[in-house]
Amino acid sequence: MEIKYKPIGVIHSPFNCLEGMPIQPASDMSREGFLDVFPEFSDGLKDIEGFSHIYILYHFHKVKQLNLIVTPFLDKRPHGTFATRAPSRPNPIGLSLVKLVRVENNRVYIDRVDVLNETPLLDIKPYIPEFEHHHDVRVGWLEQSKQQVRVQKSDNRFK
Repeated sequence: MEIKYKPIGVIHSPFNCLEGMPIQPASDMSREGFLDVFPEFSDGLKDIEGFSHIYILYHFHKVKQLNLIVTPFLDKRPHGTFATRAPSRPNPIGLSLVKLVRVENNRVYIDRVDVLNETPLLDIKPYIPEFEHHHDVRVGWLEQSKQQVRVQKSDNRFK
């Protein structure tokens, strides 16, 4: 079975190089950016402004390798790629929860972006805490280093 996705737009951010960019939206280094949604998909933005946060799903277009065992940015030990958010995966799909600032026509202004400039945008979904907030959360191997996400920078390990 073959599955194909067509980008719905392009993500624009101040990050033009993989090295040194934030690794998650919660980073102190994340910045403002915008989504240019292609005109044929702009009707899908109707009523999105009522949400404060959105998920953006995107294609890791600069990742050329597939590794099922990776050493993530926040640990020195290798882990299975499905136990990480590393970009090196069988389907290089990224996910970020960002703040929606405003919408102007087919341009969606966002804050807390952690994505490489000119990344293909695959989808947008509203964040709804009642659908996704859980109290019994465990974070596995990340428990010891989760606070480092605010200061950890990306490097070229997943290029």
